[in-house]
Amino acid sequence: MSHTIEHKPKLLARVRRIKGQVEAIERALEAELGCADVLQLVASVRGAMNGLTAELVEHHIKGHVLESVDQAERERGAAELIDVIRTYLK
Repeated sequence: MSHTIEHKPKLLARVRRIKGQVEAIERALEAELGCADVLQLVASVRGAMNGLTAELVEHHIKGHVLESVDQAERERGAAELIDVIRTYLK
């Protein structure tokens, strides 16, 4: 079973909280809040996204690299992770 399916309720809850935070940024901009307030909201969203990313990376490593008994699956999991990290670091 895929780790995203296994952890679906928890991941969806995190994504919904992030969605709410992004909507708060939109409301702040519409309300013409000060720059510092908007920046704080953006920083919060970034932290939440980083937390979600870290959780997904952890589950990917555990499920597709460390715990996989199939060498081809391990190599595929590692290659996928490398691609994602390269994209993330751009």
